[in-house]
Amino acid sequence: MTAQKPVPAMLAVDWGGTWCRMGLIDRHGEVLWQARRPNPRGGSRTDYLSLGASLLNEAFSVEDIRALGIGIAVAGPVDPDSGILYQPPNLMALDGISLKRMWREQYGLPVLVGNDANYAAVGEFHFGAGRDAAQAGHPPRSLFYVTVSTGIGGGAVMRVPGLPEPSLLLGANGLTAEVGHTTVDTAVGAPLCQCGKRGCLEAVSSGTAIANYARAALAEGRHRDSALAAIALEELSSRAVVAAGVQGDAFANAVMSRACEGLAVGLANMVHLFNPDLIILGGGVSEGLTQLNLLPTIRQGIHDRLMSELHKAFDLVPSVLGDNSGLLGAAAAAWEGSEL
Repeated sequence: MTAQKPVPAMLAVDWGGTWCRMGLIDRHGEVLWQARRPNPRGGSRTDYLSLGASLLNEAFSVEDIRALGIGIAVAGPVDPDSGILYQPPNLMALDGISLKRMWREQYGLPVLVGNDANYAAVGEFHFGAGRDAAQAGHPPRSLFYVTVSTGIGGGAVMRVPGLPEPSLLLGANGLTAEVGHTTVDTAVGAPLCQCGKRGCLEAVSSGTAIANYARAALAEGRHRDSALAAIALEELSSRAVVAAGVQGDAFANAVMSRACEGLAVGLANMVHLFNPDLIILGGGVSEGLTQLNLLPTIRQGIHDRLMSELHKAFDLVPSVLGDNSGLLGAAAAAWEGSEL
């Protein structure tokens, strides 16, 4: 009896500020196996690398699946050529490390690495909202993905002359499409961003910003009639704000409207820069925006700021892949980089 050949797959890694996730993913975006573990709280570089090695060894031990390569999506600035992480704010233990070089030498497989928002754009293009649009007869020629969560990041998959289909736009050092750090508030007292600058989109419209704004207003004794006033300030989250908004809380909805205004400004800037025909909103806060039916409001806010009618020819849709966008994007990038 002939032994069954192992199923070929790519080993995808999505390493964020809270979790390290890995999956074995086939050519069609099917997740054949996945696992995740929390990052070591206050862990050292050795702790983090041990976590990664443990998950990799678990993946390689899965029966009947053979990994042909590794794709890594990481939260933070990373040089896609060298694979070196540069001061990733939520993965500082890995600053200066090249997982690409380390794992290529250790496991003898091709390794690709990129920013998680960039790879999320690739994932949505191949396996998510981009694929849905293509199946509906409107294949995206310029796709812009935005993750609105604890922070805000972006990725652009663009049409390039001479290439058969759009490809990921990286820039000189793989740092393009950082929409979260575009300026949307130039006032002297604009909110401070974790990058050290004031008025960034991330400081206005991220989950962190939503919670901070609501917390500051409540700490001043305002909006005592809001359901949010019953929550301890240190426990107030953007998720709680969305939940209150769903229940019709006026203050919560005002907080979310403020976030939408910031997003409309930031995304209008991206439309002028990248001329997308498809904008995808991902991340936990985007799920809340969809719950509150705020995507039409954001779309109108973008339209109001655009210079021409042709710029308005885009769709704004929620992510199809959700939490798996970065993982599937890392796999798609690895498949694209292979000759298989």
